[in-house]
Amino acid sequence: MDVKELVTEVGRKAKEASRKLTYLSTDIKNKVLKDVAARLREERVFLQEENRKDLEAAREKGLSAALIDRLTLSDKVIEGMAQGLEEVAALPDPVGEVVKMWRRPNGLWVGRMRIPLGVIGMIYESRPNVTIDAAGLCFKSGNAVILRGGSEAINSNIALARIFQDALKAAGAPEASVQVIPITDRAAVNELLRLEEYVDLIIPRGGEGLIRFVTENSRIPVLKHYKGVCHVYVDRFANLEMARRICFNAKVQRPGVCNAMETMLVHKAIAQEFLPDMCEDFRAAGVEIRGCPKTKEIVPWVKEATENDWGEEFLDLILAVKVVDTMDEALSHIARYGSNHTESIVTEDYHRGLRFLREVDASVVMVNASTRFNDGGQLGLGAEIGISTTKLHAYGPMALEELTTLKFIVFGEGQIRE
Repeated sequence: MDVKELVTEVGRKAKEASRKLTYLSTDIKNKVLKDVAARLREERVFLQEENRKDLEAAREKGLSAALIDRLTLSDKVIEGMAQGLEEVAALPDPVGEVVKMWRRPNGLWVGRMRIPLGVIGMIYESRPNVTIDAAGLCFKSGNAVILRGGSEAINSNIALARIFQDALKAAGAPEASVQVIPITDRAAVNELLRLEEYVDLIIPRGGEGLIRFVTENSRIPVLKHYKGVCHVYVDRFANLEMARRICFNAKVQRPGVCNAMETMLVHKAIAQEFLPDMCEDFRAAGVEIRGCPKTKEIVPWVKEATENDWGEEFLDLILAVKVVDTMDEALSHIARYGSNHTESIVTEDYHRGLRFLREVDASVVMVNASTRFNDGGQLGLGAEIGISTTKLHAYGPMALEELTTLKFIVFGEGQIRE
């Protein structure tokens, strides 16, 4: 069959599987997840043989060492996938939870019940461990998932999906609950984005280019974030030692991720005391600093920032620094250049902290904490499928509850509407 027929058939099977998943018991779901974890460990050699095909092709194409590292199914990565599934199995099942009930004057009981979204299409790049992470979360939340990973990981992704499907079959669960589109033709992505009859939500995970392509071409709702331009604002009432620890961690601990700090804003009242030592900390860690004119007056050796630097997601040991005259200026800067991802203030003034929480528009807003905590596991949600910077229907880390929606339920005793 051609690409369109193949992808359509995948979608049809996923829709059929999703209907069966709505009434699959929590015990069976947890059994499958634990079984997949065990099979990943047992079939490590097989997985690494299939992964080796992808690695050899990647080297022939001249992919960078960093991309090859992300592509590799090492013993550590396989164990991490297995442990992740076991952690998901231990989480409460959100499906069927009644979150609210109220009684109407006519005696009707009205409530809201958590239900799966249906069929989720995941489009992602490079890392084959996303195949298992996404499949586990979608399955536990009662959703069928169609996985379209990068062409560079095709053999690894097919092998991982086969292991998951073997566990589904053994438990009597629908095998089409987890499917990988088994071809590398880019036309498959376009066909998936047109499957509005079968797919309820598309989640792209990767670079800004991929996410914009998906958003511009999809007929299906897309849950996305384009980039993470995250700020830490060091307020005039900050504990400066705390601010140094937070800012250093937010930039240096893992600079290539979406919740790393990209711009540091510093109130002018404490800039002269704070910036010299803070910038020396960054310089010792290999961070290139691009500062505004006021920053350069205080720390002359920093590079001069350009307008483009303020909205840039560097994903590297590069940091933009701006001295602001007021908190209002800091809030205006974040509103203009932020990406609705993660924003943090360091302050010992309770009311200024609360104002920051209220006024800043981001999926996670923090007081006296590193931006690096915007992560499902760190926030106590368990695993996550990604971070959404849109507001419909989820905002922030997407864990099990965010992979469900709410429907109304009504209990009556024969009432009719007059």
